[in-house]
Amino acid sequence: MFYTVIDGTYVPTTPGKVLLAVLLVILLACAVIFARRYAAAQDQETPDTAKKGGKLTVKQLVFCAMSIALGTILSEIKIIDFPWGGSATLLSMFVICLPGYLFGLGAGLMTSIAYGVLQLLINPYVLFPMQLVLDYLLAFGALGLSGLFAGAKKGLLKGYLVGIFGRWVFTVLSGWIFFAEYAWEGWPPLPYSMVYNGIYIFAEGALTCAVILIPAVSNGIAAVKKMALS
Repeated sequence: MFYTVIDGTYVPTTPGKVLLAVLLVILLACAVIFARRYAAAQDQETPDTAKKGGKLTVKQLVFCAMSIALGTILSEIKIIDFPWGGSATLLSMFVICLPGYLFGLGAGLMTSIAYGVLQLLINPYVLFPMQLVLDYLLAFGALGLSGLFAGAKKGLLKGYLVGIFGRWVFTVLSGWIFFAEYAWEGWPPLPYSMVYNGIYIFAEGALTCAVILIPAVSNGIAAVKKMALS
């Protein structure tokens, strides 16, 4: 009902797309609720304000929604594009990691999972149901682990590194379990998946870290965080 199989891949039907769109909206709403709680904990809002039913604020919703939209656009600008899936893009993972840095772990996870749901809507490549969970919900969702270091010194860089490492772990598992047949000749599936997925994820990661370490960039993101929480 929600998915049909075309050329061996699962593609969402119209009811499936509606369901994914509803899930996307719910995840964004949850992200904003978590963002408000984080802001209250940082003394940018009063606890009484944060308790009023998790009322959504336009500013926090815009930040989370814009990160998803911009991440989706940047994901189409591919620096490395492998024929069997996976690509190094122009800072798309960094943009998806930003809500975690701005608003903490809960908002980061909800936003990054929502990004995975959007990818399912616009660019699905699903051969097995469990692969959908690993590649779209867990792998992209792991980028929200950036929120673990939201309040830490150099939290932007640390959070980004943890986020992309988490994505790499889940993509490695997916490649090992579901795409072993594509392993290079003489390579066992697990090392193949580790190297294959590591090339494009960490290539983009190295480029992004170089950008983050530019003082003007890190100072600018810190200023954005203050504005986002005010």
